[in-house]
Amino acid sequence: MSEVWLKVVGIGEDGVDGLSPAARAAIADARHVFGGKRHLALARSLIEGDSHPWPSPFDTSMEAVRACAGEPTCVLASGDPFHFGVGVTLARLIEPAAMRVIPHPSAFSLAAARLGWALQDVETLSLHGEPVAKVRRHLHDGAQLLLLTSDGSSPAEIARFLVGLGMGDSRLTILEALGGDRETLSEVGANALADSDERFDPLNVVALTVHAEADAPDIALTPGLPDSHFDHDGQITKADMRAITLAALAPRPGETLLDIGAGSGSIGIEWMLAHPRNRAIAVEADAERASRIARNAERLGVPDLQVVHGNAPDALAGLGHMQAVFVGGGASDDGVMQAALDRLSARGRLVANAVTLETEALLSDLHKRLGGSLARIQFAQAAPIGSMRGWRNAMPVTQWRYCKADEA
Repeated sequence: MSEVWLKVVGIGEDGVDGLSPAARAAIADARHVFGGKRHLALARSLIEGDSHPWPSPFDTSMEAVRACAGEPTCVLASGDPFHFGVGVTLARLIEPAAMRVIPHPSAFSLAAARLGWALQDVETLSLHGEPVAKVRRHLHDGAQLLLLTSDGSSPAEIARFLVGLGMGDSRLTILEALGGDRETLSEVGANALADSDERFDPLNVVALTVHAEADAPDIALTPGLPDSHFDHDGQITKADMRAITLAALAPRPGETLLDIGAGSGSIGIEWMLAHPRNRAIAVEADAERASRIARNAERLGVPDLQVVHGNAPDALAGLGHMQAVFVGGGASDDGVMQAALDRLSARGRLVANAVTLETEALLSDLHKRLGGSLARIQFAQAAPIGSMRGWRNAMPVTQWRYCKADEA
């Protein structure tokens, strides 16, 4: 059992007045106290050891803290150190048995208390150092969100984002300097705030209640978003086929997808929308399409989708192994498919769609050699025929599904 040498103390805007006796003792007894300049200033009256402000840029290796191992050390954090806080970084580097954490109410807890919101019923998201587009997946009529922002200009930036989506009637409550003497709350509509240059205290939380116009585009929980959600030049896995393909890929939390021949990026984008921890890499040979994928990802709230501009199989070199691979374009020869199979991790899933006879023959051969399942899928849409209507068939798609676990 390791001896506790590191204590992590959450501190709020009320400073030492809001600390428990145990938290005060942890600060006062420490030989070394680490934290942001604001945190150190708030706790100054208790600090008797050496103060160490965080360096800029922030050192995620925590080398200075780890060098104090065995000596009484304290790290100061905002609110709850394990809710978007420094405690998460420390726990990756220092065994939990050597740490004792004394949390303070988080900014989200304080905001919910001020507003009377049930914290379990609202979405909480940190936009600190993140693009506002990250909120996109959570925006639908009636939704309530608590957003930890980056700075005093963030509320207006959020408002402009909402207006651009047809959600200008949404209401924002800006809670500034929560828990301290400077605490203020102000409510404003997105339309009004978007047109202003108003700045707020850098320490602010935005409480958002979404009011969407009837034609504002929603992001549904089910796969197969309307094609109109994506900018494309015709190279897109259409909505119905996309829903089937994503079901076959079977995204699970925290997994990574490799999309080869990504076109508009629709498969990778919806893969990431399936869970906030999901990641995707889109490989696309055409430069304009690669740029379009990045724009689609930004607009639909997954700006960290990785786009690789290049031709498969060469562009796949060095990408590592993935839990899922989709081949929607470029599977015209065995070299691309073999490279795709090589990228699969243990128990990884591969799905490939073919519309040409040549690619269908390739998938048929792979199915014969490696197993999996092979299906032919076709859709028909009602379309005008003169003054009447009839069925217009889309091109059939041959889909091969393969799991590496099926390999003999």
